[in-house]
Amino acid sequence: MNNTYLVIGAGPVGATVAQQLAARGDRVRLLTRSGSGPVDAGIERLRGDASDPDAVTRAAAGTRAVFHCMHGSAYAADAWRAELPRAERVVLEAAGRAGAVVVFPESLYAYGHVTGTMTEETPRDATFGKAAIRVELLRARDASPTPTVSVAASDFYGPLVRNAHAGERMVPTVLAGRTMRVLGSPDAPHSWTYVPDLGAAMIRSADEESLWDSFLHAPTAPAISQRDLVRLYADVAGVTAPRVAAIPGWTLKAIGAVHAGTRELAEMVYQFEKPFVMDSSASEARLGLSPTPLETGAKATVDWWRTQL
Repeated sequence: MNNTYLVIGAGPVGATVAQQLAARGDRVRLLTRSGSGPVDAGIERLRGDASDPDAVTRAAAGTRAVFHCMHGSAYAADAWRAELPRAERVVLEAAGRAGAVVVFPESLYAYGHVTGTMTEETPRDATFGKAAIRVELLRARDASPTPTVSVAASDFYGPLVRNAHAGERMVPTVLAGRTMRVLGSPDAPHSWTYVPDLGAAMIRSADEESLWDSFLHAPTAPAISQRDLVRLYADVAGVTAPRVAAIPGWTLKAIGAVHAGTRELAEMVYQFEKPFVMDSSASEARLGLSPTPLETGAKATVDWWRTQL
């Protein structure tokens, strides 16, 4: 069996996938703009841009699967529209020439303003801002002759996760005992996906041809509120849980009227104002995987952050 894989992007998802592949003895090519990424004997770090057809074609040649984990250069609809569709076209075409499947980590943005639990059958038809761009990307993948799998996750937590609600905005604050200010409602149930579980689901999706050309949910533990996640982090860290205060959505929207970065964040604050819950049970059955218990994932997350602080 061909055991050579290409991973594009070395953020928390790309780095996790690369490390998991290397840990099982596979050959990994890791393509980033800077040539950075985790250091491992099984990982060959390459320098190149995902929108460069020549660079991606060379990197994808002879691979079994491509994991396209690239981020936009900014958390903004304009940047996403300018960068992401082109890069995905390049990757899909290069993978198609190599006879490889492309596996994408995906968000829940395409579901838009939901009123119930999200399943794989929930319509993905959002029409606003960044969410609409995710819908367009999913439709382009469906239309491509190259086989694809999109594995959707909720907000990340886990080792390597920094720029996230449950990452650097939360864990260092809990460890320091400072007041934790969360977006939206502190008590609305919210789904949190452990990045190693997402990585494992993406790898299983690449290896099982029966899963190709599908949209899956990463195995994700039952939803808990932001307040409960703060308490869980504190419990596994052996510290006193800090006070939790809310940043109302209307505050972000007001600031966003004059500040572009806040406006982009305010666009998605609805995910934290009401229950935002995904059900991954159907995908778990197809993948043969289960989510890591929240307490186990929280302990690994806190332990990793303590090595970083």
